[in-house]
This record gives sequence, C-alpha cells and structure tokens, in this order.
Amino acid sequence: MKIAVVGTGYVGLVTGTCFAETGNKVVCVDIDKSKVEKLSNGEITIYEPGLEKLFLRNLKEGRLKFTTSLAEGIEGAPIIFLALPTPPGEDGAADLRYVLGVADELGKLMKDYKVIVDKSTVPVGTAQKVHSAVAAHYKGAFDVVSNPEFLREGVAVDDFMKPDRVVIGTGSERARKLMGDLYAPFVRQGNPVIYMDERSAELTKYAANSFLATKISFMNEIAQLCEKLGADVDMVRRGIGSDERIGKRFLFPGIGYGGSCFPKDVQALIRSAEEADYDFKILKAVESVNELQKKHLLPKVKAYFKGALKGKRIALWGLAFKPNTDDIREAPALSLIEALTAEGANVIAFDPEAMANVKKTLGNQIAYAANQYEALVGADALIIATEWSEFRTPDFEMIGERLKNKTIFDGRNLFEVKQMAALGYHYESIGRP
Repeated sequence: MKIAVVGTGYVGLVTGTCFAETGNKVVCVDIDKSKVEKLSNGEITIYEPGLEKLFLRNLKEGRLKFTTSLAEGIEGAPIIFLALPTPPGEDGAADLRYVLGVADELGKLMKDYKVIVDKSTVPVGTAQKVHSAVAAHYKGAFDVVSNPEFLREGVAVDDFMKPDRVVIGTGSERARKLMGDLYAPFVRQGNPVIYMDERSAELTKYAANSFLATKISFMNEIAQLCEKLGADVDMVRRGIGSDERIGKRFLFPGIGYGGSCFPKDVQALIRSAEEADYDFKILKAVESVNELQKKHLLPKVKAYFKGALKGKRIALWGLAFKPNTDDIREAPALSLIEALTAEGANVIAFDPEAMANVKKTLGNQIAYAANQYEALVGADALIIATEWSEFRTPDFEMIGERLKNKTIFDGRNLFEVKQMAALGYHYESIGRP
C-alpha cells in the first residue's frame, strides 16, 4: 500500500517511518524545504529513541521518501494521513488552520477515492470540517477518518509498533476495511482495534490525555498537602497505587507536566466544553494546579537563601519536559528558569538532548554546560528538573566537591531522603519530609 503522511513532526515522522517498516511505501510531505532536504539525505530532525535506525533502513530501502509537493505525495496513495500542528490559539482552542488549509488543497488535487485520516489531535467536529473543505472542490467519493495517536515521546516507536489499542473513527465500511488492513500487522497479538464514530474518536484522545493530566495534578496536590501535614508522598503513592482501580502509573509527584500534548489538550477540551455551554471545572483546576506546580521549588530555594537569589549561581539538570526527548514545549524547567532569572539568579544548565532547542529559545539568557558535572562548578545549589536516567545514580562525592554548598532541590524525587541526609546534603524534594 502507498501512504501519504502530511507533516514531519514527532507524530508524522514516527507514523511514516513505522508504516514503512511494515512494508508500505510512504511519502512524507512538508512545506519546510530545508527539513525535507535533511530528511532525504538521512539527517533525522527529532530525537526519539529507536527511530533513527528504522528511519535510515527504510530510507535506504526506498520505502520512505520526502517531498515538498503535496500533489507528488498523494499520487497513487489511497490513504492520506494529516499529522499537522494544532497549536492552541489565544483562547486555548486548537488552531485548525494547517489542517483545514491542507484539506482545501487536497480537494483541488484529488482525482480518485481517498481516505483522509486526521492523525493530529483535533477537536470534536474536525472530521466534518475537513470533509467540507475537501468537498468544496472535489465532488467524487472520499472519506475522512479520525485515527488519534497515543504516542508517548521517548517510547513513541514502541507505542506505534505495539499499540495498546488503535482507535478508528468512521461510519464508512470502505474506509474501515482499508484502515483495518493497514493496521493488521500492528495488532497481531490481539490488542484491540476499536471502531467508533468520528466524533467519539476525536473526543477519546482529549479525554485520555486530560484524565492522565488530572492524575498528575491530583498527586501534586497530595504532595503539597503531605508537606503541610508531615506525611510522605512516596508512602501515599504506594498505598493508593496498589489499588487496581487507580493503578500505579502517573502518580509520581513533581514540578508539573509539560510537552506538546497534555497542556494543549487540556486547554482545548476546556474550550470545546465552553463552546458546548459546559463549565469543565475539574480540568480548569488541573490546569491551574499545574501552572503553580511548575514553580513549586522556587519558594524552597528562596527560603534556603533567605530570600536573596540575586547573584546566586544555580545549576539546573534537565531542560526537556520529560526524559528521552529533546522536546521543550511547556517544559517546567523553562518556567523555573524564568522565575530564577527574574530573581537575579544565574542559571547554568545541562540536558543530554534538549540544549540546542533551548538555545534557540533563550539564547544567552542562561549558560550551558558540556556535561552534568561541569554545570556544578562553583554553583550555590543544584536543581533537578527532568528525570533523565543518568541523573538517577550520580557521583555524589563529585557533586559535593563541585558545589559551593551541598544543596540539592529535587523536582523529580530521584533520591532517597535518608540517603541524602547520610551523605550530608541539604536535600529538598516534593511532598517528602
């Protein structure tokens, strides 16, 4: 089968590469000429574990190609995936200009039956809008399907190749058959392909991400309460996580969630609810708690330095919103940097993958270290903002030698409180004594 994928961001590049890996011929389309040239020459443009190996193999085998021409990309392709940005607008609603713009162009180019697949996370009713945009120019038969992605950055390849479930929203038997055939190699172990109507599929993605964001914000509120009551959030987490109705995942407290999905999707679902004349109170609270949580460490740092942060040198480990990605969208580390520099502190940061992206955003507002230990030299304290594996078992002797003060503020609860006390550190974390 030939497949077209429009958009080569995180979702588009993973989608195109993984479909090529199962033998399909995939053409990825992007308007960014420079990006298309890089990808065509074997230069991968995002960091995602396991992706580069598949990308290079399928590029070499000729199953994966890139072009700036939409007409070339869709020629002979019965299925067209739209993996385009849907950034939040000023009111929080998802901006559909890119999706609908491509749909309009498709209507002018199509000559035969196609299944147009919304892979981007889009509000309820988008499939209908895409259908109308195409139908304004093309009068032949076609279908628009909602097929939301459930990829976690850092493990996106595994998530795509071995999905927990595949959600396909369509009322067309013809589209259902094509999509079922396409996904058959990915669900051989029996994981479900769930068919539903387009609107339910669109809402499913928002509901899933918003529920996970709710778990995170709830646990962060429990952590704040633990600090006031003298309880240990780790014990509470284990106590409730063993209840199978709740589960163990997404119960780890920290300095808030970030990334391209949770913040945007929570905002978009709140806005969709408002448009339907419904006040989604829980999600508004989730969003509010998360914004406060991003700067939760700042009062601790200020209290330690008796309110005087001006001129203090603060080492920061972690810039990406989560480990195993270079994505800094809505990263809590950026909120911390903004707060620290506003207080007059000097920040020197290290991240294994995300520093280049931060440099594009912040430039020389902060300093950058070549490795995690270089960041510590002469620093008054260390803040941990992202739970990269290499930060979990560091050389504590080297940390103590390089820091001016043996002081760590841990926004991800990587270390044991008793261990840090035994090592002579002033150690503060989230929700623990």
